[in-house]
Amino acid sequence: MNNLHSPVDPAQPVIKVFNPVTGALMAEVPSLDITQARQRLEKVRNAQKTWGSTSFSTRKALMLNFAEVLYRRREEVATLLSQETGKTLYEAHIFEVVSLYRMARYFGRRAGKILKPRTIRLSLFINRRSVIEYKPRGVVLIIAPWNFPVAIPIGEVIMALMAGNGVVLKPASLTPLVALKLKEIFDEAGFDPDLFQVIPGQGRMASELIGPGVDYVNFTGSTAVGKMVAARCGEKLIPCSMELGGADPAIVLPDADLDHAARILTWGSFAASGQICASVERVYVHQSVYDAFVAKVLACTQALRQGDPLSGKELDLGSMIDPGQIPIVERQIEEARSRGAKILTGGARLGEGSMFFAPTVITGATDDMAVVREETFGPVMPIMPYRDEDEAVARANHSPYALSAYVFGQPGHARKVARRLEAGTVSVNSVLMTYGMPETPWGGPKESGVGRVHGDDGLRHLCEPLHLHYPILPFDLPVEFPYSAKKLSFLWRMTHFFSRLLRQ
Repeated sequence: MNNLHSPVDPAQPVIKVFNPVTGALMAEVPSLDITQARQRLEKVRNAQKTWGSTSFSTRKALMLNFAEVLYRRREEVATLLSQETGKTLYEAHIFEVVSLYRMARYFGRRAGKILKPRTIRLSLFINRRSVIEYKPRGVVLIIAPWNFPVAIPIGEVIMALMAGNGVVLKPASLTPLVALKLKEIFDEAGFDPDLFQVIPGQGRMASELIGPGVDYVNFTGSTAVGKMVAARCGEKLIPCSMELGGADPAIVLPDADLDHAARILTWGSFAASGQICASVERVYVHQSVYDAFVAKVLACTQALRQGDPLSGKELDLGSMIDPGQIPIVERQIEEARSRGAKILTGGARLGEGSMFFAPTVITGATDDMAVVREETFGPVMPIMPYRDEDEAVARANHSPYALSAYVFGQPGHARKVARRLEAGTVSVNSVLMTYGMPETPWGGPKESGVGRVHGDDGLRHLCEPLHLHYPILPFDLPVEFPYSAKKLSFLWRMTHFFSRLLRQ
């Protein structure tokens, strides 16, 4: 057992972290209670008072140094991540560590420009000026999921720090080790150790922290839990962003390149064993190409290599992460099977009690089945035919979720269909790519969440906008007391004149 994170006090409760592939105990992490968590929160708050007034050049230097330290220690981080999540080393690198490196470089270099004060062009009071300045909110609480314990929460840590905030991170109880490892890297890069704190503990502790001392909450996880967190934020009038569930559809048009669509959608459904909020969870294929597409997906799926990520072999799939998620996947598949759907490949674990779940292709499913209607969060791809475009769009939009969607076809045609879909992001002839692009916004409407992360708007949302308004010259329009008919007439003439002038 790794004793690196073992508690000093033997009476301290612990979180036991297991490797999902081997079942071996990796470490015991101190499980903080709410009092201990608030003590760390107070450290962050005190450190933020200084950090919030630092220059962007100082923040940039530290964040770019973090990126370099992360690059040097990338193998260490990816290996630990693979051990803790069961992901392949390739996915640990590409989906998470590379994504994080790009986030640090992008926001490290561009945050100052993005958050530069912005002048508003006024339409009437030409002797006045309005400027928006972006001030740090204070302390940001990040509540992290277990499926992407590096890319998701630490990406938000990077943005929050570059905006001048302090950060408290509550990692998922299944995956606290890699969060603690990234904390080491921030410290090594030269950040004030008190500015960013990781608080392992029971899930309810994060909700208990929402209150005095917390100025913004970022939550990523299930819709059910997200609603409870959002309600708590609403009670305290604390702004928040919620990145929640998805049951993301893909539409394959009759003019699609079927070889490309089959290969990319196989990856979109089964990467990370389907444990991605943007995973392709239901595929609608035009009836004229349906049989050919299914055959190609089946061939792609059966060629996938699955096994222990640290075996030294080149693999495509690792294991699932949460033992509690596998029964959900099994229930959905069994319900579909019992109602007439056909399991073409997969459909079960690879052995009794195994955390490996075979990639599964289903035909004959209907939209009212749980495997189509609900979020599966496992390596399952239901493929269903449609007759015409209107039907495909209606079925794709008929969901409580609207995080991502995908369309495959000739580019102009596919973009036209994409604009009809209800989703935060619609990708044409590609899948899963935009989360790793720090420039692009991420999030979706309906029960997929509230607000957006990443991109310029995501960074600005981590700030409190200050509207600064002042006269340019030492005279002003006579709008104040005492009122008079003459003054009102003058103001109307001025308003009308300048409005027409500006319009011209």
